[in-house]
Amino acid sequence: MREALRLRSRHDRAVAALALPALGSLIADPLLGLIDTAFVGRVGSDSLAGLGVASALFGVAFFVFNFLEYGTTTEVARSVGGGDRAAAGRATLTAGALAVVSGVGVAVLLLLLAGPAMGALGASGAVKAEGVTYVMIRALAAPAVLLVRAAHGAYRGHQDTRTPFVVALGITGLNLILDPLLIFGAGMGVAGAAWATVIAQWLGAFVFVALLRRGRSTYGLDGARPVMTEVLAFLRIGRDLAIRTGSLLAAFTAATAVAARVSEDAVAAHQILSQLFIFLALAVDALAIAAQALVGKLRGSGEWSAVVEVADRLLVIGVFVGLALMGVLWAMASVIGSWFTGDPGVISEFETAYWLVAIIQPIAAVVFVWDGVFIGAGDFSFLAIAMAVSALMSGVVLALVLPFGWGLPGVWWGVVVLLLARLVTLAWRRAATRSPLRPA
Repeated sequence: MREALRLRSRHDRAVAALALPALGSLIADPLLGLIDTAFVGRVGSDSLAGLGVASALFGVAFFVFNFLEYGTTTEVARSVGGGDRAAAGRATLTAGALAVVSGVGVAVLLLLLAGPAMGALGASGAVKAEGVTYVMIRALAAPAVLLVRAAHGAYRGHQDTRTPFVVALGITGLNLILDPLLIFGAGMGVAGAAWATVIAQWLGAFVFVALLRRGRSTYGLDGARPVMTEVLAFLRIGRDLAIRTGSLLAAFTAATAVAARVSEDAVAAHQILSQLFIFLALAVDALAIAAQALVGKLRGSGEWSAVVEVADRLLVIGVFVGLALMGVLWAMASVIGSWFTGDPGVISEFETAYWLVAIIQPIAAVVFVWDGVFIGAGDFSFLAIAMAVSALMSGVVLALVLPFGWGLPGVWWGVVVLLLARLVTLAWRRAATRSPLRPA
């Protein structure tokens, strides 16, 4: 820990080289959604509402496939660290094959169930019609979306986040050009937004495939074939990450459901606070990606002392980033609510819980960084169990909000408990004798 607390560390350059481009890639994805929202919003309220419900559907449809990024990063980084390029190539090819097969399956399901799924999410009439149009078209990009995720994981495993950032920037830029041309120029409305995304995502996937083929010897892809044992390993990772991510989504969905029962103003304020929390999390998620790549590589090479040094250094950086974010939120406390709404009732509710969102930033930063560390260590089963337990504890608090009249602050205390439970479980794992950060 003494090394981690120094003003400069020998690992800082590697962390910065991975984290800064990763931050750009993370921002590019929500930016793509914002671009669609900005242009479709000018078409009409029904189109915008349909896009919103459709986007929620895509979020649900794709959340289970996080393993194509995280699992690939871990497997490739460990192989690269161990000097086994062939294993890295097999992992990359396995992830790519799973991405294509899974993407085709998701596309077929979305095409068959677009109408019923939109209805289940509460859409009806013109809103449902616009949403179904968007889903039916954008579903065609499902294999491309998952291929891009797998490619991101492969490049991160090879300690390269710059290439994914450049490709993500290209996808976003192309979407920015195509949206107005198709939505307004071609008069396609919400369908134009969907086609713009499909074209941009497929081009991104083709670029990634071309880059991997060009560097196939570097990436260990010469003669690589998917191996059933590796397919099964990826599916086990997918199972664990589905439990982890599903538990997290369940906790935040429950928080939203409780906020909606507090009052309309409360749920509107909760939406603003949630989006603010998610946006700020991007800064720390970039550190988590650096942790995945570096810890995976160092474990593969057997550099156990360096594994601990990197984990501790990232923890220290995360704390400072969290404190900085908390300071920014405190400094902006008097004005930030009015940026999102002019409704006095919503602003009043916003202010009752805003301070909680501010003070949990350092805790959230530590949790996100440690999450990345243990993903890089391949400790997926533990993360699944820990997240499920943490979500359950958060659910207990949320169940008491309405009976005890705790209002929106009570909802966010549920989020605080979620983060604190994750902090305790991850800290225990870090200190445990059989921690994956130590040799077996």
